[in-house]
Amino acid sequence: MNAQISFLEGTFSLIHVPLHLYSSFLHPILQVLLPQSPGCGEKGGESLTVDKQHGFLNISITPIECSIVCHTSWVKSVWEPAIKRLPKDNTSRRSVTVSKDMSVFSVISAGMDAGSRVVDLTSPLALAGISIFFITTYYSDFILVPTKDRQSVVTALLARGFEFSEDEAAFKAAGPQSQHSRAGSQSSEPPSTPPPSSVGELQVRTFEQLKKRNVTPYVEDGLRLIHCSGRESSSITGYSGRPSFSRTPTGNGARAKSWVDTVDTKLYTSVVSALVSQPRFLSITLAQEDPPSLLLDKELLNVFGDSLVGPTEGTLVPIFLDLDNLPFEATGIVSGVAGKLVQDVQMMESAELSYLSTARAGAVILSEEQSIKALAVLKSSLVKEG
Repeated sequence: MNAQISFLEGTFSLIHVPLHLYSSFLHPILQVLLPQSPGCGEKGGESLTVDKQHGFLNISITPIECSIVCHTSWVKSVWEPAIKRLPKDNTSRRSVTVSKDMSVFSVISAGMDAGSRVVDLTSPLALAGISIFFITTYYSDFILVPTKDRQSVVTALLARGFEFSEDEAAFKAAGPQSQHSRAGSQSSEPPSTPPPSSVGELQVRTFEQLKKRNVTPYVEDGLRLIHCSGRESSSITGYSGRPSFSRTPTGNGARAKSWVDTVDTKLYTSVVSALVSQPRFLSITLAQEDPPSLLLDKELLNVFGDSLVGPTEGTLVPIFLDLDNLPFEATGIVSGVAGKLVQDVQMMESAELSYLSTARAGAVILSEEQSIKALAVLKSSLVKEG
């Protein structure tokens, strides 16, 4: 497979914040976003600039929720104190959820077919019964899995011909199996249920599960997105579509440059400004060796000005799947949905299909034309008659 897969050092957490509590958690969000001053580590936090410590961050605000993926060290130092500050007699404390002990894999797959890339990456994991969260960025794809399944991910992808940039022996299953549950869900798939034996069976199971849980696909009126990159101080220009990208590992303990070493300060200011406004849709991903990636509401373009690089004139439409009624460990959702669309929507060779997993939802992102066809396909499979 023409893909470069890397394992990101560290353990990460996935945090769900209901939109009505967004303002109460804006300060913690900015704390994990902004580069930390020297000595912050003494208070329990980890700096984005410290090699292998906080090498991945995703902040996503959607019409369904606010979702954050960050290094687990931030949970104790930032998130738990913020949750404790909520009124004790309020159910709000229970509505903020933190799922710990997650691992992140990064995939550079610019050479793979744009339309089927998500399916090719996720179907081996779904067939192996591994629960995943999937985040498409401008340069890379990121797969978030329970740390207990880390070795299984490596095994499943190696069996399908994928190659890892690190020594395979470096991947070891970590710790005892942790217990996760999606808030509001009282049941999960029976542990004795065997994984599907084929992609076809996987799709059938996925849509049976979504239909049983009353998941209805929908689009938000007037919401149109762009997928782009933050301009670096080196002034990247000339991108068309998803650019090719590669990483050069550093040896002898040298720290690789992270986005914070080269980021345009105007981009940083613009991101903060957008977050303060509680945007309708904004997803920003910061990774140790990638330039910043943004998926944002086109109405935010005036906030960012010339700090963005990429096809800002494009128009993308997200199709939302509210997965609150599904168990946290549900499997096959990303692969099953993406596979159905690749199969049933006659996508052009150059068509791009992206996917954004948040704590309790998923969003399939397509061109405006393709989204109309895709929504019809999903509704025909999920919306109950009568």
